[in-house]
Amino acid sequence: MSANPFLDPSLVHGDLYQGDGRLADRTNALHGAKISGSDAADTIAGLLAAWVPAGADVLDIGCGRGTTTLRLADRLRPRRLVAVDASTALLHTTRDRLGDAGALGSVVCADFHHLPLPDSVADAAVAAFCLYHSPTPKRAIAEIARCLRPGGTAALVTKSLDSYTELDHLVQAAGLDPDATSRPSLYESFHSGNLHTITATHLTVLDIQHEPHVFHFADATHLARYLITTPKYRIALTGGIPALAAALQQRLAPPPYTTRSTVSYVVAVRP
Repeated sequence: MSANPFLDPSLVHGDLYQGDGRLADRTNALHGAKISGSDAADTIAGLLAAWVPAGADVLDIGCGRGTTTLRLADRLRPRRLVAVDASTALLHTTRDRLGDAGALGSVVCADFHHLPLPDSVADAAVAAFCLYHSPTPKRAIAEIARCLRPGGTAALVTKSLDSYTELDHLVQAAGLDPDATSRPSLYESFHSGNLHTITATHLTVLDIQHEPHVFHFADATHLARYLITTPKYRIALTGGIPALAAALQQRLAPPPYTTRSTVSYVVAVRP
C-alpha cells in the first residue's frame, strides 16, 4: 500500500471512487467553506474558450462527476465531447448530468495512461484534479498529447503541495492522528511546483496561473463533514460525523477553522 492514498491503486479503484457519494460529499463540504477563489470549472472553460473555437472536438480526462464536462458543453458548444474516467460510478453520474442538462456528450471508461482513442482525435483536452493520482504523470500527459491534433490545446489543473496543511495541524492537535503533519501531501505526484516541468515533456506550455483559495469551516460539524471524506488521515474514531464533530469541538479552539489551497492551471499545446 502506498504511503500516499491518492497513489494507492486499491483505494483509487476502491473506496475513493467506487461510488460517487464520497467525492460529492468532499466537494460539497469544500464549496460550502470557500470564501475566496473562483469556480474551477468556470475558469477551465474560460481558459479553453480563449484558445479553442466553438465546434471543436473536446476530451474531459478524469471527468469525475462531470462538473467541468457540463461547463465545457455549455461554454464551448463542442461538436464532440467525450468524458473519460476510470470509475464507472462517476461516469454514470456524468452521463446522467449531461442528459439532465440536455447536453450532447459520450462517456468512456478508461485509465488515462492507456486511452482507447485514436491518435490526433481531439482539438482540446482537459485533465483537472486527476493527474496527482498517477505515479507517472508524464505517461498520462503523453497519452493526452497523442490524442490531440497538432496545435491542439490542453488545460491541466492541480493543487499545491501545501494545500490544506492547516488541517493537518488541527487533526494532530485534536489527537485524532498524531502523524497528521508528517504524512505526504496528497498532491505530491503532480502539483503547482512541478506541473510546468512535467507538462513540458510532451506539450508546449503557453500559460500558467496560480490562484489562492481560502476556506472557513463555520463549525465542528462542517469540518467533520470534510475530514471524514479525505483519505489522508488515520483517524481511529467510530461514530461517524457526530462523533468526529464532538471530538473536534471538545479538543480545539472555537471555530471558524481556516485553511488554504492553491489551484494551478496550465494551458499547453501539442507541437
